[in-house]
Amino acid sequence: MGKVIRMLYHCLLLALFHFQVHCSLSSPSSFLPSAHLCLPEQRAALLEFKNTISLGDCQTFSSYPKINSWNESTDCCSWDGVSCHKVTGHVIGIDLSESCLNGTLPANSNLFHLQELQRLNLAYNDFNGSISSKLFNQFVSLAHLNLSFNSFSDLIPYEISLLSKLVSLDLSWSGGDHNLRFDNQGFEMLARNLIELRNLILDSVDMSDVAIPSFLNLTSSLERLSVKECQLHGEFPIEVFRLPYLQHIDLSNNYNLTGYLPKSNLSNALQLLDLSSCRFKGSIPASFGNLTQLIFLDFSQNDFGGQIPDVFGNLNKLTFLSFDSCNFSGQLPASMFNLTQLTYLDLSFNRLEGSLPNHVSELQLLEVFWLSSNLVSGGVPSWLFTLPSLQTLDLSYNKLTGQIDQIRKPNSVQYIDLSSNDIHGPIPSSFFDLVNLERLYLSSNNLSGVVKSNMFSKLKNLFSLDLSNNGLLSLSASENDVNYSFPKLASVSFSSCNIRQFPSFFRTSNLVDLDLSNNKIHGGISKWEAEGWDNLNSLNLSYNFLTTLEQFPGKNLDVLDLRSNLLQGPILSTCLNNQSPNPPQSLIAFYVSKNKLTGNIPLLICNWSSLLILELSRNNLSGTIPECFGNLSSSLMVMNLEMNNFHGKMPDSFRDNNLEILLLNDNKLEGLLSRSLANCSSLNLLNLRDNKFTDTFPHWLASLPNLQVLLLRNNRLHGPMPNSIASSNFSALQIIDLSHNELNGPLPTKFFQNLRAMKDIPEERPSEFMRWNRRGIPLSFYDYFSVNVTTKRLEIELVKTFAIYTFMDFSNNLFCGQIPEELGELISLQGLNLSHNNLTGPISPSIGNMIALESLDLSSNKLGGRIPSQLTNLTFLEVLNLSQNDLVGPIPHGKQFDTFENDSYSGNLGLCGLPLSKQCGDPEPKPPVPMVKEDEGSEIAFFWKVVMMGYGCGVVLGLSMGYIVFTTGRPWWFIRMVERDWQKNVPKWIRRNRGRRN
Repeated sequence: MGKVIRMLYHCLLLALFHFQVHCSLSSPSSFLPSAHLCLPEQRAALLEFKNTISLGDCQTFSSYPKINSWNESTDCCSWDGVSCHKVTGHVIGIDLSESCLNGTLPANSNLFHLQELQRLNLAYNDFNGSISSKLFNQFVSLAHLNLSFNSFSDLIPYEISLLSKLVSLDLSWSGGDHNLRFDNQGFEMLARNLIELRNLILDSVDMSDVAIPSFLNLTSSLERLSVKECQLHGEFPIEVFRLPYLQHIDLSNNYNLTGYLPKSNLSNALQLLDLSSCRFKGSIPASFGNLTQLIFLDFSQNDFGGQIPDVFGNLNKLTFLSFDSCNFSGQLPASMFNLTQLTYLDLSFNRLEGSLPNHVSELQLLEVFWLSSNLVSGGVPSWLFTLPSLQTLDLSYNKLTGQIDQIRKPNSVQYIDLSSNDIHGPIPSSFFDLVNLERLYLSSNNLSGVVKSNMFSKLKNLFSLDLSNNGLLSLSASENDVNYSFPKLASVSFSSCNIRQFPSFFRTSNLVDLDLSNNKIHGGISKWEAEGWDNLNSLNLSYNFLTTLEQFPGKNLDVLDLRSNLLQGPILSTCLNNQSPNPPQSLIAFYVSKNKLTGNIPLLICNWSSLLILELSRNNLSGTIPECFGNLSSSLMVMNLEMNNFHGKMPDSFRDNNLEILLLNDNKLEGLLSRSLANCSSLNLLNLRDNKFTDTFPHWLASLPNLQVLLLRNNRLHGPMPNSIASSNFSALQIIDLSHNELNGPLPTKFFQNLRAMKDIPEERPSEFMRWNRRGIPLSFYDYFSVNVTTKRLEIELVKTFAIYTFMDFSNNLFCGQIPEELGELISLQGLNLSHNNLTGPISPSIGNMIALESLDLSSNKLGGRIPSQLTNLTFLEVLNLSQNDLVGPIPHGKQFDTFENDSYSGNLGLCGLPLSKQCGDPEPKPPVPMVKEDEGSEIAFFWKVVMMGYGCGVVLGLSMGYIVFTTGRPWWFIRMVERDWQKNVPKWIRRNRGRRN
């Protein structure tokens, strides 16, 4: 009875409390504080926190130091970023986002004593170091925690799982030195314990140790899951997509995360689904048509396949749709063109077929439409240019045909790319009514007609124009062209068109880049034509028919490309008349290769202090290379003087510099190799082949850390290669050609051991290297330079690919001794030529480890023994030459060895088996003996001597033996052997067959 009374008493007190609270909340004057609402101990805690935190630079435009408003004389509940409970006065919210705070978050701060805190937002500051576990131990009432965009690092404490009331957690983009990270146990505890969680945002948190099945433990109340760029790997569970309240899921940029989309029961609440840059597979289920709340859908760069289902007609809220690079095929889904709210549509880099609809009126809000790199055919419909909101249109790299229709009501499009199709006919005049157009790319089509300056007169916003690779398109030129101005035009390309005259109508623009390469411009460029190009930085006139250049267009040229023209005479005086100014010293790249230039290199070039690329190859230049070129190398990255008639010594003044490519091959240079090349620490490619250098092997180049290609073929190098080389030397070397010299001694074992780049698995090597000049212009060196190597019995030119090729040629020297076993460690070597030396001993079985080998030439040596069966492991071997050696025994069979013919083994008399006609059971061949001379009895006399043996053995046998000796050149001892065998066995044969004849 007493217990019941006590229970009633407590219920009465509880009712009275609720009544009082209700009254206080219903009366506006009841919660107004008479003095300070803020509790003194909480104000003290906040002030103590302020005193321990320092202010730094504000990171965003909206940042400002909120804690500057915190002082003792005011109510802490009125401080900027602080909110309090209206009844109790407890601090329940702190928002110090974008407050310019930095330093560490003190583990012993009184801030952690605010146990009634429900919201804490410290985003967009510069806190660093670890997150204290006290943050999670003390804030037991915390419902919203945002620590994003700071510099926190290290492991997220397990105590985070104690925040059982947490509704929203954002730890994204905390990018310290080692990033925030979850281990598997920590994330699994969080997923199991935070049962009220609705928003979980962990973008960029390192979750590489998290087991993907842990996501199955997330609460069913989850509404938002964002784990972008978290290094997740494994197969993502389908069940997560089925969480009933899930509205937002972002798994993007987890490059090793795989999975499939559920065929049914997706969360109908989904508004955002981003799987971009993952590795999801399978197809898009038809049930996607039920996601009527979907606003954002991004599947780009995945491993999907099959057709895109035509189920998008009901997705009336969809604004963003990207299926870029998903391996989709089949027809373009028609329902996509009915999405009235769509602003962004990207279907590029798939295998979609069919044609675009003839008429579309629903895409009134579409701003961006990407459809490049597909198989779309048909014409270019005019409705694309009338969509009122369209700004970007890219239909490049398809199979579009026909002419472009005239546009009736031009829209505000700014970017058009229709390049690499089969569009023909003239450019419609209505194109030039697109007054907002900034970029127009129509290259690589079959456009024809004449482009006139007045056609562009309305395009005042035009920035970039590319009409290249339209062979029937030409430019008109007239004196009236100067009346038109193009104030924003910066880049123009008419490469590979039908232009016959240097254009003048762009002179009044601010043109920066002009490409007129591969046209039919004859004669020269006059001084009048070259005026007015004051802002021109890059001019490409290569592959034309220019004979003179009276003046360099512009005064600020960085790049001038005159390759493959008909320029004659001395290098500069031919390009310039005596009255014109010198080339601008701002030149970064100067290409004049493949012309008919003669004479010496002018010393004027040594004054071009900004020069990065000098390309004078394949001319008839002569004289010596100026010594000042060595000093020029302090800025120069590429020097190409190959295939000229330079003689004398090479400069010996190279210093520590940026030189990466030096090509002096196919000249008449002589003397010693320049020791100063050892100073060129950035050198990647050195080609000195086909000269007259007389020296020993340049071991002093060994320390160059980046040397990838060394070509010294066909010089007069002599002496042995040193075997005492440090282990770090020549470690980057991928191509070496020392053939056609006079090097001798044994093959250097330690040299082979140092070739680390030839030991790497081929896939681990970078496919190409890219350099950037100091003005930010990318320079892909493979666009202009190549090297020649002799492999697979052919001399081939490696263009753009020599940095992914590995090759070694020591042929036509005087090397001796055995092939070192260490050679077999070069498992990425693709071509090996040791032919025409004096190598002895067996072929090392370790060569069978060189799994990337495509060509192997060991011919014309003195190698003996059997061909190792391990060579059949070389499954990429296309060319094998073991001819002219002393090899014996059976030829191995299987794999590539079954494809080689007789010439791979000729000159090895001891070899047998296919493809040779000699079977391995045949007796060993004997060395031939010369015919008997006539003074000892002519060949005919010797023949009749043998015939006379028929007196004892029969005329038939004698004639037969004579015929064998005469036609095969068998020696005398063979005749004696046959004669003894006949005398021994024939009488028995006669006796055995005498009765048969009777």
